[in-house]
Amino acid sequence: MRLRTLPLSLAGVVLGILLATADYKVNIWAAVLVLLTTVCLQILSNLSNELGDVLHGTDTADRVGPQYGLNSGAMTVREMKILIGVFVGLCLVSGVAMIWVSFGTLLSLESICLMLLGAAAILGAMKYTLGRNPYGYRGLGDVFVFIFFGIVSVLGGYFVAAHTLHSWYLLLPAAAIGCFSVGVLNVNNIRDMETDAANRVTVAIRLGEKRAKIYQTVLIVLGWAAMVAFTLLRFPDPWHWLFVITLPLYALHLAGVWKRTGKALDPMLPLLVMSTFLFSLLAGFGFIVYLF
Repeated sequence: MRLRTLPLSLAGVVLGILLATADYKVNIWAAVLVLLTTVCLQILSNLSNELGDVLHGTDTADRVGPQYGLNSGAMTVREMKILIGVFVGLCLVSGVAMIWVSFGTLLSLESICLMLLGAAAILGAMKYTLGRNPYGYRGLGDVFVFIFFGIVSVLGGYFVAAHTLHSWYLLLPAAAIGCFSVGVLNVNNIRDMETDAANRVTVAIRLGEKRAKIYQTVLIVLGWAAMVAFTLLRFPDPWHWLFVITLPLYALHLAGVWKRTGKALDPMLPLLVMSTFLFSLLAGFGFIVYLF
């Protein structure tokens, strides 16, 4: 299930819910169901990604990253397909419950739009590497990660909690988390360039290692610039800058990315994941603490 990826998937919705809490009264059970639905979607994505990579011959015994259920022989393809089906069901149940608890109906325009968005999220989670023409094999993973981990995650979490999106300013923290999430994918793709090159196209492969590391630096800088801009536009209080505490972690991450290559890059993945999760917590709490 690649549990170390869960903090990244939660970062966006946590930030969205905390910002909504700073602006409105939030239904705590709806917020809990947002988090649960997000976890189910991320695990579905991880399972589908593993199955797709194995079926396409991308994940083999000599892969650079960690060994998972299928390529280690711990699970069969049939068992993985059953597990994927289970998590599709969990996503549907959790998502519908989230909408019902938040809006009290499944028939309103907001509820219907969220159900359609949820269906798109399930398909997006599965189609990254599964199917005949997976978008993750055509260099489009960065776009979808930015949309779903950033824009949809932050704005979706905010909307379910607050029932409104009151300002375009909210696009800025959503873009920040989107940039950091694409950064996680990019480091993963830089690490796996050698094994991916045989049958997969990624942005890292298109750019080459050096330019992919420049791209990584740009992503981190843009993410920080977006959050700084959001904070300045919100009539900043000193508490609003709480997220700046995480800046040394991002500097450490970039230093490691530039110094390391291949398998040695693997520790830079959890470092960026946890940095982003901590960033979202501190950014959200900074706006809530300000109220008191």
